[in-house]
Amino acid sequence: MKYFFISHDLTEIKQSSRCTWISFGLIICSLSATSISYAAQPSTPNIVMIISDDQTYRDFGFMGNKEIKTPHIDRLAKQSARYINGYLPTSVCSPSLATLLTGLYPHQSGIHYNHPPPGNSRFNQMTSRKEYETKRGQAFRLIQNVDTLPRLLAARGYRCLQTGKFWEGHYRNAGFTEGMTIFKPVPDQTFGGNRKLAHGELVAHGNGDWGLKIGRETMQPIYDFVRDCDQKQTPWFVWYAPYLPHQPHDSPQKYFDLYRKNQRVSQQEIAYYASCSQFDETVGKLIQFIEQESNPKSTLFLFVIDNGWTPGQKPMKYRENYHHTKTSKRSPFEDGLRSPILIRWDGVIKPATHTALVSSIDVVPTLLHATGQEERTQALPGVNLLPSAQGTETLPTNRAVFGAIYPGDASSLDHPERDVAYRWIRKGNLKLITTHNTNAQGIAWNDYHRGDVLFNLDHDPPETTNLINEESYRPSRVELKSLLDAWWNPEKVNSKK
Repeated sequence: MKYFFISHDLTEIKQSSRCTWISFGLIICSLSATSISYAAQPSTPNIVMIISDDQTYRDFGFMGNKEIKTPHIDRLAKQSARYINGYLPTSVCSPSLATLLTGLYPHQSGIHYNHPPPGNSRFNQMTSRKEYETKRGQAFRLIQNVDTLPRLLAARGYRCLQTGKFWEGHYRNAGFTEGMTIFKPVPDQTFGGNRKLAHGELVAHGNGDWGLKIGRETMQPIYDFVRDCDQKQTPWFVWYAPYLPHQPHDSPQKYFDLYRKNQRVSQQEIAYYASCSQFDETVGKLIQFIEQESNPKSTLFLFVIDNGWTPGQKPMKYRENYHHTKTSKRSPFEDGLRSPILIRWDGVIKPATHTALVSSIDVVPTLLHATGQEERTQALPGVNLLPSAQGTETLPTNRAVFGAIYPGDASSLDHPERDVAYRWIRKGNLKLITTHNTNAQGIAWNDYHRGDVLFNLDHDPPETTNLINEESYRPSRVELKSLLDAWWNPEKVNSKK
């Protein structure tokens, strides 16, 4: 068994928290128990939030993909309330994950970017680790100053563990009581979490650092955490957001072998599918552990994707990897914005398929209702999915879902209207996408389309036929634009400045 000593974080850790040293060179740090304000309610469930990183909504067996092998997630789906028409408010990881933490849209939380000012390339050009950490740290106030899900759960007696993808610096910034991400570089980690400054010094990339070891190298931090919580009869919340199937698609050979001889799987799909199956196996291990060593009947499992990712035709240098299509990750199109949402809570919810439109904005209010904090959901824009999951209510068929697309780099903090490139709304089978902050040639960031577009997804799933000028769609276009502006109107925000 091997241990590492991280001296640069030890002083801080000793002053404010207690540490559990575990195998694989990882540290789980926890806040003092004095931060817990209320006694836990015995009836509240433990929670496991499982988040896939860069996977297209249809790439699961239960979503109709006949070639991909995802038996463990398929089993979870069979035991769950399945919301197969789920949406994400944006199609890139940091703001999408922030929604799962805050229950807010990116323009509400202010976290609408992957990289705060001055942006990713400018960060790389810095020559001082202190300068980099200070500049990047200026954005952490956004998550520190909001009632996040782990912060609210901790106030009710939960212990909350962060593992995997996390963009908000130290796990404590989001209110986790324990975690793996500490905003420090990870020596010799080759699959992500680090960046090199201009003079070669290693710093934390900002997307998870030590936390990215979960799933790829170990599951032990979660096992140790759950065992300790159960022994002390403390309710717990696990944020499981592994860097999978995110690139690099560098899975062990056995996962590649699942697809190598399948002529129905294209060359560009092999490495991606292998990573999807690797992720699926980690989900199976996690659920099996809960079923065998904890109490699955008092555990709520919730599954969602952070954003879509579809392999394209352009190869990359790394081992059979391909760049994603322009119409998936980062885009305002379905392959980037869709995600099934699964809720399993044995004995409470009824396994069934729900086809109404839902959104990841519904995750936080749903979990707060499950833990007896209905009063904390009143100011949130999402809805509680539990009544539908229990079979006591039916979701409305006329609900609209919304979102927006931004560049990866923010030009400034607190001004999402300056950066928003596209907004979108779907209601029924119609989807409207509007364009913003265009240049002199009328081109918005990444040039996904020129001007506004309207699609009928029932007849045109690939979103290729623009109906914006069709007279028969005029009433629907007006209605959708009105609803979208009522949700958020950047032009009106600009006019007040």
